Amino acid sequence: VGWEMLLLFCFLASGLVYYINCPENGNKTETRERPNIIIILADDIGWGDLWTKQSDNTTPWLNMLKLEGKRLTDFHSPASTCSPSRAALLTGRHGLRNGVTHNFAEGSVGGLPLNETTFAQLLHDAGYYTAMIGKWHLGHNGLYNPIHRVKCFDYYLGIPYSNDMGCTDMPGFNLPSCSPCGKYRRKHGGCDTKIALPLFENQSILEQPLDLWNLTGQYAKAASRQILTARKRGQPLLLYVALAHMHVPLFHYRLLNVTAKDAYSASLSDMDNLVGSIKLAAEMFSMENTLIWFTGDNGPWEQKCQFAGSAGPFLGRWQTSRGGGSAKKTTWEGGHRVPTVVLWPGRISPNTSSNALLSGLDIFPTVLSLAGVEPPSDRRYDGIDITHVLLHDSDTGHKSLMHPNSGAAGQFGDLQTVRVGRHKAFYITGSAEACGGAKGKQQMHDPPLIFELSRDVAEGSPLDPSSVEYQAVLREVEREREAVLWDIATDNVSTADYSITQAAFPCCQPHNPVCRCHSVG
Repeated sequence: VGWEMLLLFCFLASGLVYYINCPENGNKTETRERPNIIIILADDIGWGDLWTKQSDNTTPWLNMLKLEGKRLTDFHSPASTCSPSRAALLTGRHGLRNGVTHNFAEGSVGGLPLNETTFAQLLHDAGYYTAMIGKWHLGHNGLYNPIHRVKCFDYYLGIPYSNDMGCTDMPGFNLPSCSPCGKYRRKHGGCDTKIALPLFENQSILEQPLDLWNLTGQYAKAASRQILTARKRGQPLLLYVALAHMHVPLFHYRLLNVTAKDAYSASLSDMDNLVGSIKLAAEMFSMENTLIWFTGDNGPWEQKCQFAGSAGPFLGRWQTSRGGGSAKKTTWEGGHRVPTVVLWPGRISPNTSSNALLSGLDIFPTVLSLAGVEPPSDRRYDGIDITHVLLHDSDTGHKSLMHPNSGAAGQFGDLQTVRVGRHKAFYITGSAEACGGAKGKQQMHDPPLIFELSRDVAEGSPLDPSSVEYQAVLREVEREREAVLWDIATDNVSTADYSITQAAFPCCQPHNPVCRCHSVG
């Protein structure tokens, strides 16, 4: 790990020398005091993976972010699976509004509907230099590519979807294990081996299959280049980094000799080094006015056993006692409560925390507010501007928050789990597959199950429906849920195209096995 950071330091230093010796393009006087914004989204990370005694030695850079920034302890991903969570983060709207209710596939024709507006597009139009690195998973075909999306990003380097949706020559750790490219089989829950995993740069495939074990270094260098590019152009920066960590197959710095037992910890450390390299690059290139927001797209993927993270105390005991898992794909706390910290030197009080009820939906209105940009007025939003929480130490967040069905039970995207204050109501329950393969049955609840989270973070014992507390909470839950559903029913909503065709599979050399090619972009 030390060698990896040393090599990165050398790369950054060479870029800094270039910056010092090369004049900027004359736009420096036009730079406003708008913040540079770096959003880092981890994949399948557990609330209990960070900022614990066990992780202190594994994640020194993220520990530093916590000491220098504000930790948000009651922060939730907008959904409990990949595509819906990312679409909601970028648009500030639930899947029932933006049209993205479940994951896109390798051969998806569509993606995030083109009439949906992302904060990247709005910041680009407002003069920001916008770059994205990492997992997109919102459509890669034609106009849905992040570069093509209505001036969404000036630069893109990354994987169009999850890193288990294609083969590599040296697979990472997964359960069941992944086969290398050329072994034409797919195991249940494993990696797809028919098409190699591509790495895109802008519109072109850079390599297929990509080298997982080199990905962290490629992302670190690309992030540094984009930070330098924005600085040279005299533009404020939006950098959206959607990590492949901690999604399976797990990978880490290639020179480490790691066994399966230590694979998750090694990958967590690798992720931490990448976060540190981005922070270091921003500091070395004099990006003082920079906000860094680290969060996750959903909770850990329990069925991956030793290759999955920890949900901490959020165990979903009511569900697990009846079979199955209670993290990713579910609306139990372990599925959507994610580790989150926001750093902005001189603006956000260091080493502080907030227990306000917050969501990844809030990133959209908050970054626009900080940049002085107004969102489109022809649609409604589910996120709130939380600058008062970040800058003024308020603990006032959402009064209520809806958690969409994400694959464990019910119709994708339906809002059948409701958080109101410290209470949480389930109109439907269901489990994801647990480690070992166990599953629980889907159950409808009328009246709903209601848990009091401050007394029962493990969601083990619902309130007695005959109690005064239950009846009072039920009225609030029904009122809040009905208001949101009516608001959606009368809103300008979108529909995503989930059709699949062979022609949409990313393939740089169709005549080669698994589309193999290198350095064609």
